[in-house]
Amino acid sequence: MTKTVLTVDDSKTMLQMLQFALKQGGYQVIQGENGQEGLDLLDANDNIDVIITDINMPVMDGITFIKELRKKPKNKATPVLILTTESSQAKKQEGRAAGATGWIVKPFDPGKLLEVIRKVSP
Repeated sequence: MTKTVLTVDDSKTMLQMLQFALKQGGYQVIQGENGQEGLDLLDANDNIDVIITDINMPVMDGITFIKELRKKPKNKATPVLILTTESSQAKKQEGRAAGATGWIVKPFDPGKLLEVIRKVSP
């Protein structure tokens, strides 16, 4: 069965790059442009296996998005990867505290991204 990845980023270019890399890896992709869209998509889809989110987005940032999705029983254990230009330890700690599973700094290597997804969602 094909796994589904939800990607949330306000950059259309980044969404396109993620979609391309993930589809090449055999994943189905659902995309949102901010945290609120991400939550709406989680409510509308029961089969999200992995979530990849940016931090800095309008409407709802990635940290708030993670905190909100972790409140939902069906998403308590869903792996969440943060994909961002942020690399400070303080931001990483904030992401971990919110419930993030992993952290990837942009620009990303498609092969490494797929490798991380396979590790967090066997």
